[in-house]
Amino acid sequence: MRILIVKTSSMGDVVHALPAVSDIARAFPEAQIDWLVEKGFAAMPQQHRAVRRVIPLQWRKWRKSLRSPETRAALSAWRAEMGREPYDLVIDMQGLVKSALFACFARGPRAGYDWGSAREPLATLLYRRKATVSRSLHAVDRCRQLAAALLGYPAPTTPPDFGLKAAPDAWTPGPGPFAALIPCASRPEKLWPEADWVAVGQALKARGWQVAVFWGSPEEEQRAHTIAQAIGGAVPPFLTAAQVADSLAQAQAVVGLDTGMSHLAAAHGRPTVGIYCDHEPGLAGLRGAGAVISLGGKGQVPSREDVLKALATVVSESRV
Repeated sequence: MRILIVKTSSMGDVVHALPAVSDIARAFPEAQIDWLVEKGFAAMPQQHRAVRRVIPLQWRKWRKSLRSPETRAALSAWRAEMGREPYDLVIDMQGLVKSALFACFARGPRAGYDWGSAREPLATLLYRRKATVSRSLHAVDRCRQLAAALLGYPAPTTPPDFGLKAAPDAWTPGPGPFAALIPCASRPEKLWPEADWVAVGQALKARGWQVAVFWGSPEEEQRAHTIAQAIGGAVPPFLTAAQVADSLAQAQAVVGLDTGMSHLAAAHGRPTVGIYCDHEPGLAGLRGAGAVISLGGKGQVPSREDVLKALATVVSESRV
């Protein structure tokens, strides 16, 4: 059986779909599973032990210059790659009109959420097969139930297996155990006060751990250096998504904002505390093989004390 997963972005959404691939591989050990994803997030499916081939897409870049010769050439090459092999099923786990249109370029019957389950119901008009999945479920569970319903195996009841394998030669701040702080956010409303980050970093240093402050943009790098300087921590150089994943997989504990890196740390089984300042974590909070806690919500900024308490809890549980 050949299956193509369509889940293009963003980092957290891609991470949420990983356990569904583990379920498929468990139900059909001989299945060949490919994945269509935005190039910037390709590292996640590439690290999954059951994914055979990753087809990168650069729509975020291409859409800005659709008429340029370079973009047309890139689109032509991408279409050729999409049509290279036939699939028994193309599963759109994104549930958007955009992702359903991308799926149309693959050779095989398309499938996805039904009208009442999809994020954008019009996408279902492009599917041959559809499944009903409650929108009240966590994103991880929605992906797992969708795959089970479409492929005909029992809905999984086991804890999610993200299937990630990390490279051992990852960047770390030095020898010995370390903890990671992730004060990165896509919007200012998601940020947490720098003084609170410093307090958490100091608490981690008091455990005898080094502290690394991660970043993903120039603005975030500046914030990372400010926090690291206050606690005597380290700031990594620019790391690709794959290198970030490998590094976080080595951390003793992780504290991060509502961002893809935090989901990635949890997926690698790290004890992780997620800080949500402008979004409800119920449907997209942290999930992982290790101890994880998501705090806060829309208009409910977690206190420093709550984060420190949650940190102590996940570290303690990881040692049981």
